[in-house]
Amino acid sequence: MMINAEQASGRQRLQAASAVAGVIPIPEAHLTPQEMIRRATAMRQTLRDRQAATEAAGRILAETNDEFVKAGFYRVVQPRRFGGYEFDLPTYVNVMSEVSRGCPSSGWVLALTSGHPIILADHPEQAQIEAYGSDGEYRCPSLGAPVPLQRAPGGYVVSGFWDYASGCDVATHVMVSGLIPQESGAPKPVLMLVDRKDYTIIDNWKMLGMQGTGSRRVAIENLFVPEHRVAPIAMWVGSDGVKVHPNPMYNGRKAGFFMIEGGAVLMGSARGMLDLYDELLRNKPMRFAPKTKLMEHHEFQHYFGVAQALLDNADAALLRAAQDYMAACTAQTERGVDFSEEEDRRIFLMVQQATRLAFEAVDRIFTTAGTQTGQSASMLGRYYRDISVQRTHFTQQMDRTAVNFARLHFGFAPLSPF
Repeated sequence: MMINAEQASGRQRLQAASAVAGVIPIPEAHLTPQEMIRRATAMRQTLRDRQAATEAAGRILAETNDEFVKAGFYRVVQPRRFGGYEFDLPTYVNVMSEVSRGCPSSGWVLALTSGHPIILADHPEQAQIEAYGSDGEYRCPSLGAPVPLQRAPGGYVVSGFWDYASGCDVATHVMVSGLIPQESGAPKPVLMLVDRKDYTIIDNWKMLGMQGTGSRRVAIENLFVPEHRVAPIAMWVGSDGVKVHPNPMYNGRKAGFFMIEGGAVLMGSARGMLDLYDELLRNKPMRFAPKTKLMEHHEFQHYFGVAQALLDNADAALLRAAQDYMAACTAQTERGVDFSEEEDRRIFLMVQQATRLAFEAVDRIFTTAGTQTGQSASMLGRYYRDISVQRTHFTQQMDRTAVNFARLHFGFAPLSPF
């Protein structure tokens, strides 16, 4: 259908009016969770074919980012008011896992930028209106290691740098952490919303695995951040700020969700290894007589069956954690049941146990697939390297979380924030 100049002008006026009101049209109003998951699954082989190029580029490829945008993946949990689909967390987990199954680095960038509308929801309404703009394009890493802030009329001045900014190359914004000095007591930790034009990228990401995430350092110099773009960090303490969205998913604690983000990527990465192991067993012969395919031998049938069971149970636990997170948010919003720190740590712990099952499966696959998987160009080896780096993340330190959960359960203060 042809659109004349008058119609185009009318559409532009409508979009401008919507932006002023803080309402953005949804790109595909009838898109379903099932269709979004199908799109992610359909990309698996394309992403696998791009793994080496992504690793060499040290960042998510431009064509991959464009396809993610077109598929709507960055909007999976974005509020509908701001042009997102506002699907639930189990849908988010499935989409991120399917993408990561094709390329762990691309999946990591997608998960840690598309998931952060849930963190942005703790910011004042004006900051969210500015973040989503007139078209709803929003991709935003969230960064720890807070730096001191200086008070200024109407806001704060910040200078500093933050490492591990996954997806900073394709981001529209970053949320960086800071410390506001208090007259008495410890400084107050906050997150600041910063536009892409206001930070620089420093290439300090040279890694054994996950090189394709481009998780580089971002730096800011003498930037004024207005008060409405600053919000308390609700990662560990919950939020008592203004609730902009009625969906309970946006108004709970954030640590459990943060764990679910990374857990979805790790599960998909492990599934990718199992896919390749399946192909290997079907095609590789034994090194010694009888020279039959590995899949015909009891030993390798056992390895594969156990890995399958481990990953099936890991996936089930991760999805249950996502459901429990949604339930805790709903109970707090609709029935006034406190989403406690203990419950948040319980969800955190559930995901960590799931990822340990995945680690066990991955180790079993790698150590039985043969020495050739250790070659630098091996795709199965690349998955293993990527997962090895993922498991060093501070959120994967289950022993620490287990102690802190138990301390909370028995009425003691936790020893650390995670």
